[in-house]
Amino acid sequence: MTGMVHEVPVATDSRISPPSGRRPVHTWAVVLAACAGQFLVVLDVSVVNVALPSMRADLGLSATGLQWVLNAYSIAFAGFMLLGGRAADIYGRKRAFLTGLAVFTAASLAGGLAQEGWQLLAARAVQGLGAAILAPATLTLLTSAVPEGPARARAIGTWSAVGAGGGAAGGFVGGLLTDTLSWRWTLLINVPVGALVLTGAFFLLTESHAREGRRLDLPGAVLATAGLATLAYGIVQTEEAGWTAPATLVPLGGGLLLLALFLLVESRTRAPLMPLKLFRVRSVSAANAAMFINGSAMFCMWFFMTLYAQNVLGYTPLGAGLALVPSSLAIVTGSKLAPRLMTVIGARNLVILGSLIAATGFAWQSTMPAHGSYATAILFPGILMMLGAGLSSTPLAALATSGAAPGDAGLVSGLINTSRTMGGALGLAVLSTFAAARTNGGTDPESLTAGYALAFRIGAGVILAGVLLALVWLPRGERKVCDQGTRTAPTPPSEGITP
Repeated sequence: MTGMVHEVPVATDSRISPPSGRRPVHTWAVVLAACAGQFLVVLDVSVVNVALPSMRADLGLSATGLQWVLNAYSIAFAGFMLLGGRAADIYGRKRAFLTGLAVFTAASLAGGLAQEGWQLLAARAVQGLGAAILAPATLTLLTSAVPEGPARARAIGTWSAVGAGGGAAGGFVGGLLTDTLSWRWTLLINVPVGALVLTGAFFLLTESHAREGRRLDLPGAVLATAGLATLAYGIVQTEEAGWTAPATLVPLGGGLLLLALFLLVESRTRAPLMPLKLFRVRSVSAANAAMFINGSAMFCMWFFMTLYAQNVLGYTPLGAGLALVPSSLAIVTGSKLAPRLMTVIGARNLVILGSLIAATGFAWQSTMPAHGSYATAILFPGILMMLGAGLSSTPLAALATSGAAPGDAGLVSGLINTSRTMGGALGLAVLSTFAAARTNGGTDPESLTAGYALAFRIGAGVILAGVLLALVWLPRGERKVCDQGTRTAPTPPSEGITP
């Protein structure tokens, strides 16, 4: 994934206690640590994409196992992200940062040394857990150390730009490491970097907490993650066993039951991970639904484009990484243009425009031949897909936060990230299943291309369904949304759904 785990910066609660002990001597150290942590999380979403065929050949992964290299990370990341943000407030931002980075680094080492497919998948899941603790702490560390005003705006801008750089560089770095060393170094590279950042953060950062102590909703996080993973597994089983086989029905039913239990727990617990009352606000519910739908298609773009470039067109891992750089830059460009365009045409209209541009790219990509040229089979459709993704994600984040109370701004920002990533995980399971069914076991370029093309056609239809939802459900209120949304929820173009 150049990963669209593309995280919307979380608007933080202003009620923050002063750090315990002395304040950091150097604010630059806090900014540097936060940016380094963010870069690692985003890079690791995208860096493994071009290494997927090499991983499959070396570890004997099946086509299903290959998609779980991405989904194991994204499901754990999405399921525990809100819990990670709350844990940072309760137990301390520095402690959460160090814990998340330590878990992430150790899992990277385990994944890089994996000798069996299941070992790699387990390591990726633990990486996702570490990222879910680390990612929220990076921004809260920064905002608690830098006072409100121009200095904080510059710091958040730097944080966003570093995240964007991690997403854009992932394909190139992954291809370079896989070609010159091994796919293992797409994971092992995190170890020396993580150790260096851990050491510096331990000595340079000071602790800070939120004033209000709150309970952790661990049952909610576990149920949401387990339910999503089980449901995704059931969807994948349809390819081999069919829709009516027990091997499919049991995990599908189990996943739905776990998600229903999650909703029950959230409705009854005193400190829910996901307060259901928020979804009574039209802008919150509509924007999250639209982000879930868009994410379910756009998350898959990098997965199928990478496989197409290497398995059909014969690109090397480095060649595939370089081929996707323009698409990575397109999502950066779209995200940077979005705040300006929102003030001109409105957030709702920009969501629709960006989604239509992305759907056009998906439709174009679905016409790819088995022996296509780079310009028409990868470059231009990829740019359209990711430009549209960048244009639509920022206004959706703004719409999601515009209707929430100020004290809930951080929570709804986390929700929009979770919706996008969960949508992407389920979308990858569904589209991979359809692609595999169309391929029907064939490994020749024509069979593979037919399967990938079907995935892009379905993706185009899914995004158009999101456009219809935006037309009938997203609120208007353009000026208020643009002013408030661009102030509280800027969107870095990166970690997100760029597998």
